Amino acid sequence: MDYHSYEIYDFDHVSAFNMSTGYKERSYQPHWHSYGEILLVGPGKTNIYSVGKNTYELDKDDIVLVWPMEMHSIVDADRKESLVIQFSNGFINSLFDLRRIMHMYRNLHIIRAKAHPELASKYKVITTQMKEIFFSDRTDREIRCCMLLMEFMLLLLEYRKELAPDITDEERYGYTDDIMRRMISVTDYIKNNLTADDLSQGAMAEKAGISRDYFSRIFKNVTGMNYIKWLNMIRLEKASEMLAEEGRSMTEIAMLSGFQSIPSFNRVFREEKGMTPGEYRALFAGNEK
Repeated sequence: MDYHSYEIYDFDHVSAFNMSTGYKERSYQPHWHSYGEILLVGPGKTNIYSVGKNTYELDKDDIVLVWPMEMHSIVDADRKESLVIQFSNGFINSLFDLRRIMHMYRNLHIIRAKAHPELASKYKVITTQMKEIFFSDRTDREIRCCMLLMEFMLLLLEYRKELAPDITDEERYGYTDDIMRRMISVTDYIKNNLTADDLSQGAMAEKAGISRDYFSRIFKNVTGMNYIKWLNMIRLEKASEMLAEEGRSMTEIAMLSGFQSIPSFNRVFREEKGMTPGEYRALFAGNEK
């Protein structure tokens, strides 16, 4: 696997919101990252985007939703006037309602303007306001853009009946707020306790107060991956943050990320990132120069 096909750092370890536009390149290789993206498709005869295993040919003002940790790419698109909005996973995790929306629409990746003209029109207004604020010299631009981002997410709830057909029957799921709170409580616990003695699926199901089988089924539906895969991704996210910093040894990083040994750390890192932790650290340091 070519590790150059992956992004190696977040847009900003501090900011909750970022925006960019005006790209000359028509494509961007497959990659994933811990933050989410909203892409507003610009004008042009060809606009082809890929999220997960699906590829979409889109039109002006269509919207691409890329949730944290999802593989995606730009196959061929006119990106000069397209708009890329990036939001941190931490921002989404900061409010239960935002987490609930993300889980509810985890399998929704495309909003077509022709199919949802009223919604697309509202999103156009919101993203235009975001752009005006973000590229201004206002000192409060981040918080104002985050407020607009919350409006963006709330519209997903407002139009949930209209958007329901865009999620296939096998992908659509719904759980009570109580179940979602339990699951989110468990995932929050894991993220904050990666060095805990027992993070097994059985232990976490018991912590959530539900059966192991039900926990496994909910977890796969909500995150799009099985529990072990998700846990390794969270550990890698933590390890990647520490690898981007100086001062910690590989052994310390592996242990703080929850890996039991350097060999298992190296194996999982290579399988998911396509390179060793040492290669990642060196590549990141090279980009910082």
